[in-house]
Amino acid sequence: MKTTSYYPVLMTGDVAGTAAFYVKHFRFAYEFDAGWYVHLRSTEDKRVDLAIVQGDHETIPEEGRGRVAGLLINFEVKDVDTVHERLVAEGLPILRSLRDEDFGQRHFITRDPNGVLIDVITQIPPTPEFLAMYVPDRVDA
Repeated sequence: MKTTSYYPVLMTGDVAGTAAFYVKHFRFAYEFDAGWYVHLRSTEDKRVDLAIVQGDHETIPEEGRGRVAGLLINFEVKDVDTVHERLVAEGLPILRSLRDEDFGQRHFITRDPNGVLIDVITQIPPTPEFLAMYVPDRVDA
């Protein structure tokens, strides 16, 4: 199977509100809006898409209908400190404070209106202990 595109689709009871959240706080723009389904694209990287669908829409199989649960979205950025400062100023809740992790990330975690966790990350060098867990040639040392 040759994948030509990959993006998450969030199921929600508030498509418009969820789309507006990602447009306002994470710099997405509308590509398509059918009311029950919205497709967004990053204004900073045309390869980054996100979609939102009405969780009980008829196109969703009945056993899969509902809301998002147990999801963590990662946004890797060049300068996590600047994004953190902006989102704090915009009033987003910070669920995991800005910190450096031994496994090679400087990050913080917030959430969207549906409870989806959003991990905003800048890659940093991992500690030697964590570097040893990477597949050879897969990390810049």
